Amino acid sequence: MTRHIFSPTTIASLVVLGACAPRFHEPNESYVLVAAHTRIPYWQEAFAGLRRAGTEMHVKVDMVGPTRYDPKAEREAFQGAIADKPSGILISPADPNLMAADIDSALQQGIPVLTIDSDAPTSKRPFFIGSDNYATGRLGGQFLVKLLGGKGNVVMFTYPRQANLIERQQGYQSVFENYPGIHVIQAVDIQGDPAIAYQTAKELLTSKAQVNAFVCLEAVACPEAGEAVKDTNTVGKVTIMAMDTDQRTLNWIQQGLVAATIAQKPYTMAYLGVKLLDSLHHDKRPSLEANVKQDPFSPYPSGIYTGTFLVGKENLNTFTRQTQPQPNGATKP
Repeated sequence: MTRHIFSPTTIASLVVLGACAPRFHEPNESYVLVAAHTRIPYWQEAFAGLRRAGTEMHVKVDMVGPTRYDPKAEREAFQGAIADKPSGILISPADPNLMAADIDSALQQGIPVLTIDSDAPTSKRPFFIGSDNYATGRLGGQFLVKLLGGKGNVVMFTYPRQANLIERQQGYQSVFENYPGIHVIQAVDIQGDPAIAYQTAKELLTSKAQVNAFVCLEAVACPEAGEAVKDTNTVGKVTIMAMDTDQRTLNWIQQGLVAATIAQKPYTMAYLGVKLLDSLHHDKRPSLEANVKQDPFSPYPSGIYTGTFLVGKENLNTFTRQTQPQPNGATKP
């Protein structure tokens, strides 16, 4: 798998160049972020990055999409955004196959579209901004192997059609391949419903099935898995690897029910995404559908990875301090 990774210095240079260039913004210039589950903390954090960029550029920004996980409703929201003719759209496709044709349609109409968080690689979007999800899975897998001592039965919670979660699962499994004592015995499609995650975890913990670890490939399942462990009095009997920094997940880490979570940077994804959409909007390239990856003279990268890192009990307090309100009233996401 070819990966085009840009360093933080390179990314910062792109943003600075775009932000410092003298540029006139039309009164009606607007940018939209489309997500498949807008109420969860992850996307609220991304929305904060979107708003900051909008304030700096003096343009309108908005986030649209369903308030519960719904790929079809996300597609409808994206189609509605296209109809409004914004200056650019960020999209995190829950189902890339469902979204690819609509992304291409927007580009054909002259509306720049970038994917963030989850990609739609078969579309003609110029590039993707987000985590290296395969590497993220390997990061979690390597940590879990140490916790399990190289053996145990693992259950994963996921959305089976979402590209970023597929890549994370592949990353975990690539690590597990070197440890024949570790077996993934089930991959649970939680369908965006926390109740499914809770009920499945509880049933497994109270059954004769031997489960040594839960791996949450997305943010919704982990708080529920922690709740199931607490309710079944199985603390210390199952290891939980989480994803993202939902406050309930952080609470479970503090209480010892969750071993660690993998933190992403949705704020950075949305902030940087809008800055680069702005550049694409004003750049007036001959075609938004041109293949950036195969253009050696393109001013744009093939992809930008914003980074991930582990948060466990040993660095939880440091992480929490970094996200607290600042003296000037601002909040670090």
